[in-house]
Amino acid sequence: MPQIIENIDEFFISILNGSNSMFIDELALLLTNGLTWIPLYIALIVLVVKNNEKLSQMMLLFGAVAFVLLLSYGMTDFVVKPFVGRLRPVCDPALKGSVTIINGYLPSGYSFFSAHAANTVAVALLLSIIVRNGVFSLFMAFWSIINCWTRLYLGAHYMSDIIVGILWGAVSAIIAYLIYHKLYFKVSPRLHYISSQYTRNGYSLCDIDMVLNVLVLTLIVVVILACYLAC
Repeated sequence: MPQIIENIDEFFISILNGSNSMFIDELALLLTNGLTWIPLYIALIVLVVKNNEKLSQMMLLFGAVAFVLLLSYGMTDFVVKPFVGRLRPVCDPALKGSVTIINGYLPSGYSFFSAHAANTVAVALLLSIIVRNGVFSLFMAFWSIINCWTRLYLGAHYMSDIIVGILWGAVSAIIAYLIYHKLYFKVSPRLHYISSQYTRNGYSLCDIDMVLNVLVLTLIVVVILACYLAC
């Protein structure tokens, strides 16, 4: 990495990695765990199933999500990370003593670039473009930001890893959407919804609220659990 980028990365690690709060430590560890978000994943699946009448529509959307994850994760873990071989901050001997290891958390693999950032941004952006609801998009963006923050806090990634992950996730989402959009009208009529109960793409606002409520409740449970574990 160029020296200026390394200097910037080390600066952000110094201010964002770790804290003196056991509560924040536990919070970050819970939020970075994929199992924490299973209720959200289920809610998103329900949203897709309830708002796509044809099986072909559902399969196309599930296929688009699978494709965007394959694109974002595949490029990250199977191409770029092995090629660049950048050590994670918590695993870099040069930063020993200056990076805080949170509760023994030492993730495997390389650092550049962040799969967490790429995957969450890719899924969040793809679904936001398809669902077309401002509040839903804001909540999905917030979910992505949470995941990105945990990787910096835990010393799993540098800021440049996160930024490139976000950019690649966005590119992956756009590619997946363009393919999805091209195929969609082959399995579905061209409908444009004008209703106070649906988005213009036909997604029920009640079902969107269900997803948002699940996300909020998940965060509340995580905060309570983090408080308990920190005691």
